[in-house]
Amino acid sequence: MAEQGASPTDLAQAFIRFSLESGVLRFGEFKTKAGRLSPYFFNAGLFDDGAKLGRLASFYAQHLVASKLEFDMVFGPAYKGIPLAAVVATELARMGRNVPFAYNRKEAKDHGEGGTLVGAPLRGRVLIVDDVISAGTAVRESVRLIEAAGAHAHAVVIALDREEMATELDDQGATHDMPHSAVQYVKETLGLQVCAVTQLADLLSFLQQSADPTLIQHLARVQAYRNRYGVS
Repeated sequence: MAEQGASPTDLAQAFIRFSLESGVLRFGEFKTKAGRLSPYFFNAGLFDDGAKLGRLASFYAQHLVASKLEFDMVFGPAYKGIPLAAVVATELARMGRNVPFAYNRKEAKDHGEGGTLVGAPLRGRVLIVDDVISAGTAVRESVRLIEAAGAHAHAVVIALDREEMATELDDQGATHDMPHSAVQYVKETLGLQVCAVTQLADLLSFLQQSADPTLIQHLARVQAYRNRYGVS
């Protein structure tokens, strides 16, 4: 595991090793939501025990500290973002930066405290914590909730930026590739900063530098996928 204070590049490489060891990152042939056949798959739901979640939170927190991103609290969009926001806030506190956190429910509660928001009141510059940005839908909904509460949606931190073209459905239901990625959409259209612990470029670098033939064999297919669907 990367030591505290490691460079973003070292953190990214260590995170890829951790993801492989955890079975979260796998190689093969996987169909994406966009209908593409991807040579790799990243399933953050497999960070599924206390030790893995603790290490995952450490990578998020170290990356945030290294990025020098300023924010006042963290927010986890339901559902995957809820445990992520909690463990990242815990790790940041352990590192000496104690910030509030909140999350939303999918359905409003009509008893007790009620509403869709849980945790600390939304205020100031809010950092949204999630695993990936596939289409920007969860981020858009989070921005709506945050702004409605009178706070400012400031940035998003994710584990992986696939750096590939987003897709859009036309009126006939056909899928079309867009010239931008989902992350670029969030940056340019929603005006949020985006921090990613690792990117597809880091994965390619990891494979290029690997001495393991079982990993090297996937390099050509990942590079071809990047050439076909990647964005600059």
